[in-house]
Amino acid sequence: MKRALFPGSFDPITLGHYDIIHRALDLFDEIVVAIGVNNEKNCMFSVEQRKEFIEKAFADEPKVKVTTYQGLTVDFCKEIKAQFILRGLRNPADFEFEKAIAHTNRTLSKIETVFLLTAAKTSFISSSIVRDVIRNGGNYTVLVPESVKLDKNVNYKKL
Repeated sequence: MKRALFPGSFDPITLGHYDIIHRALDLFDEIVVAIGVNNEKNCMFSVEQRKEFIEKAFADEPKVKVTTYQGLTVDFCKEIKAQFILRGLRNPADFEFEKAIAHTNRTLSKIETVFLLTAAKTSFISSSIVRDVIRNGGNYTVLVPESVKLDKNVNYKKL
């Protein structure tokens, strides 16, 4: 079985993430979307909310599993027997950053990283942009899957 781990904070999942996962379904038997838990990072959405957004987005896709993890990504790959790390690239800066991580991961564990280029129509989207749009009351719904529905009673400007 070819299992890939797609790690990230997914705060929140974007259409770019969604596109990468959807396109990778043809490459792998299973994709584990793994939300990295970093207690020092100030996230807009709780781990539970982020997990729910992703699970709902892929509710009809049995090849996608969603989980959380702490620690080194390569250690989690070993734990779940993932042979590949899946990453999306939006631009040359992403490539340079991700290349260094991929080399480190291969040195530590011999795991291969598979890069997919984001689709042109989603290449500008990042979670930080989505959070900024939400904080400023903009139409975030054109940047995220339908599963990312926000509670109208929460003041996201303060988050």
